[in-house]
Amino acid sequence: MTKVLALLPEVSMDNVDDNTILYVIREVRKGIAYNSFTNAVRNVPLTLKEWSEILDLSERTMQRYKKDKRSFDTLQSEKIVQVTLLVRYGREVFGDEKKFNLWLNAENLILGSMKPKELLDSSFGIDLLKDELTRIEQGILA
Repeated sequence: MTKVLALLPEVSMDNVDDNTILYVIREVRKGIAYNSFTNAVRNVPLTLKEWSEILDLSERTMQRYKKDKRSFDTLQSEKIVQVTLLVRYGREVFGDEKKFNLWLNAENLILGSMKPKELLDSSFGIDLLKDELTRIEQGILA
């Protein structure tokens, strides 16, 4: 499963061809191993607690995955890939990791006064954040 996460640095949310998407789907269905997950999200500004909420797992279960060297199921693996791609896109849009992290952690009126990272537990939320980042990238701030 390391293959799909190793591929992620070359993939962005707006330049993915069908073959790459099909490859990612096949690999995600196999499940991401916990050690591959920790390597891939090392630079993602989320705590274990936040990841456990995003993946709908308890922190204790996450720790067991680590101990038992388990893989995440398909839906959790897909969410890991989606969040990882969104974070990369956000960094590209802001051009600076710190600025993106500030945005991710700040209440946002456009998002109903929620912090963007509070929307990462839903594919609808991830899509909403991607759309918002696209608007920011294009200079459409309202």
